[in-house]
Amino acid sequence: MLGRVLCTVLFVGALPSPAGASQGHISVVLLGATGDLARKYLWQGLFQLYMDQVSSGHSFTFHGAALAALEPGQRLMFDVLKTLSCPPDEAPDRCAVLKDQFLKLSQYHQLKTAENYTALNREIETLLGQEGLKEAGRIFYFSVPPFAYAEIARHINGSCRPRAGAWLRVVLEKPFGHDLQSAQQLAAELAGFFREEEMYRVDHYLGKQAVAHILPFRDQNRQFLDPIWNRHHVERVEVVLKETVDAKGRTSFYEQYGVIRDVLQNHLTEALMFLIMELPANVSSAQDVVQHKLQAFQSLWGLQRSSAVLGQYQAYDSQVQEELPGARGHVSTTPTFAGVLIHSHSPRWEGVPFLLTSGKALDERVGYARVLFRNRAYCPQSGTLRDAGRSQCKPKQIIFYFGHGALNTPAVLVSRNLFQPVMPKDSWKEAGAGSDLHIFGQPLSDFYMYSPVKERDAYSVLISHIYHGRRDFFITTENLLASWAFWTPLLDSTSRQPPRLYPGGVENQQLLDFEMVAGGVAFTLAEPAELLNPGGQMPSDFRAIQSKFRQSPLVSAWAEELIAQLASDMEEAAVRSVARSGQFHLALSGGSSPVGLFQRLARHHYSFPWQQSHVWLVDERCVPLTDSQSNFLGLHRHLLQHVRVPYFNIHPMPVHLNRRLCVEEDGGARLYAKDIAALVANASFDLVLLGVGTDGHTASLFPRSESGLRGAATVVLTESPVKPHQRMSLSLPLINRARQVFVLVLGKGKHGITTLLSRVGREPSKWPISGVSPSSGQLVWYVDYEALLG
Repeated sequence: MLGRVLCTVLFVGALPSPAGASQGHISVVLLGATGDLARKYLWQGLFQLYMDQVSSGHSFTFHGAALAALEPGQRLMFDVLKTLSCPPDEAPDRCAVLKDQFLKLSQYHQLKTAENYTALNREIETLLGQEGLKEAGRIFYFSVPPFAYAEIARHINGSCRPRAGAWLRVVLEKPFGHDLQSAQQLAAELAGFFREEEMYRVDHYLGKQAVAHILPFRDQNRQFLDPIWNRHHVERVEVVLKETVDAKGRTSFYEQYGVIRDVLQNHLTEALMFLIMELPANVSSAQDVVQHKLQAFQSLWGLQRSSAVLGQYQAYDSQVQEELPGARGHVSTTPTFAGVLIHSHSPRWEGVPFLLTSGKALDERVGYARVLFRNRAYCPQSGTLRDAGRSQCKPKQIIFYFGHGALNTPAVLVSRNLFQPVMPKDSWKEAGAGSDLHIFGQPLSDFYMYSPVKERDAYSVLISHIYHGRRDFFITTENLLASWAFWTPLLDSTSRQPPRLYPGGVENQQLLDFEMVAGGVAFTLAEPAELLNPGGQMPSDFRAIQSKFRQSPLVSAWAEELIAQLASDMEEAAVRSVARSGQFHLALSGGSSPVGLFQRLARHHYSFPWQQSHVWLVDERCVPLTDSQSNFLGLHRHLLQHVRVPYFNIHPMPVHLNRRLCVEEDGGARLYAKDIAALVANASFDLVLLGVGTDGHTASLFPRSESGLRGAATVVLTESPVKPHQRMSLSLPLINRARQVFVLVLGKGKHGITTLLSRVGREPSKWPISGVSPSSGQLVWYVDYEALLG
């Protein structure tokens, strides 16, 4: 190996003209070199990199690594290398030379212990010294399970980093966690060893040519798209990946992840972000692209169980039992099909449905992102006589076709009655209209269609970007965590939901068709089969649920049904109040529990009398109202900006006065108390919504603090045991003057305090919530099953 590198550079450099003086040496280390991904894609991608860059001025060595001992591992790796191929347009003689040199530059290592990594580093250093080469950098490609990341990262950081002045690029394959918490943990572990700019998280869909061209297409066609790329013109957006194969042979992976984690949370979400994010001024700036993607994530509505339909092909459960030890008798509820409806509250996209769909054992293999535009035209001329390029009655759409399917190639298609797009001629060519193929019911002649001048495998594209340091094609930590934060609530809410069974392939017929209903999605056909009980519960596993809690009415259900009932009860209370007095005074708590309620009210309750409603806060953190921890900001994001409450009927707590936060002398609490006294008859709210903390606090009234529990003050400043410590809150006496008080308690984390409260009396100094008892009104508890039963 030592003598081969320089000879190879000189010899192969004679094939094309040399690029000039040496740019330095690059060591590529492929961990998991004999695994499935490496065999199918990665070695071919590395060979393509070598062919493309052989005259760049860099020299290379390729180190395959795995846990297997030297002799068997080397045999397995070189069996793969011998099958490498050149593109069809490569001259056979040149291909043979390049392949021979690539094999000579490749060697196998067993990387199992710290000593193995030290030995690898010593070999690289020796090579550089003996050949007199300057080190440009090292690439470590982790084609291994994520549980091995931390140990490998520790070894690389400890003994295998390149010399000062050379770069390190660490390439990570998904899955990056299975929910937000695990992704945060994995990200924290890796951050202990690598800097953010050293990590390249691969989503191979970002290497697919049609996906990678979404942002450039939008940028190059701004003049056409700016007027129409918005809610006034777009009917809906679809991002779809259909597969004909099933999960056989991969059920150990699939049982842990399922279709949402495997495809929707990453591949389809990334394509959607490219479609809906605001365009940065420079689409080649990785930092600008990430920031705009994060803003797009922040604009999305939270997902609920009604946001998705789930299916599972019928043979999956038997495959699980065959392949997984100990699975006998287990009934899997892992979805192999999902259709998810997503909405954004951004000014550009509010009201436009985004549909993400993927599944296994479907009728065809195809992937695409499709933007379908509204059609407001009426054309009296017969459809068969219409000119596709002029008729405004034909469908208008832009399709980024990922590959396979009827076209069997990546493509960008634009309806002729929209515009003729600007496309880079060096990388995309216009396809002829001679084909009799149809797509989405239309002949190809209805579209301007472009396909790549040279088709490239996604991994070859991404490996080239790694070599060039193009981080805009990879997933940053911020991007990763934003995606998991968006998807985890849906995964949690559907974890016990039995999926619809489907036979697979063409036999699915209309069984998986779904439609948008009341802000969510539902299958269009009724369930054709009796569902198996996934938990196998017996009658002895259930407990009777009382209709009273602490001598007050109790409403209990699963979280989503409970929130739906609470929203309906709130609307009913509002309608009664407006009929009685002409207005409705509503005081709302902050925190995470009511977010789903706020979204439900905004999405589903169009008859709510918002025009006659006054919205007050029960409590507020002493932070600026624009701070992410502000209760008012959360209320604004999830409810107020989506409903028509008159501006002067919205009453945020005045925690920020005179450029100071919650200073007693500024009198913010007194000001709020005066507003309440002036506007709310008898200072008696029509409805107060409360939550409960795990310590028994409610509003911002905390245990072992007398502030706000008694006395004449109606609004008080309090101290929280957690940051931000300073709070403003309605007092307990004021809360107890309300006509109705609803208390919402959600989640397993509240089971302990719920059980405790069911047993104790009225002791507000220990548990402030226990002091809630409207003097002449009604108290109703809304407690979900997890909080009630654990």
